Amino acid sequence: MSELPAKELTASLIEYPCEFPLKIFGLQQAGFAQAVLEVVSKHDPGFLASSMEMRTSKNARYISLTCTIHATSREQLDALYQELCDHPSIVMVL
Repeated sequence: MSELPAKELTASLIEYPCEFPLKIFGLQQAGFAQAVLEVVSKHDPGFLASSMEMRTSKNARYISLTCTIHATSREQLDALYQELCDHPSIVMVL
């Protein structure tokens, strides 16, 4: 089995800039959508709250938010994922 050059290992499969959807899950609680909006807007100042899609789980215990951001770099996405994953209200980010 041949090894890939280091450049190919770190190359991104995403071409920037692009529209990039994020699915963010958390417990159904007051202020969850606002907290997500604040984090996402920090990393994509042009993000519109009206574009956020919201769904609740079957038993209404969890909520999922889909936020499609304008991604400009891998560093931007990495920083956004990290901040979202570190947030205490967020259970998972895909």
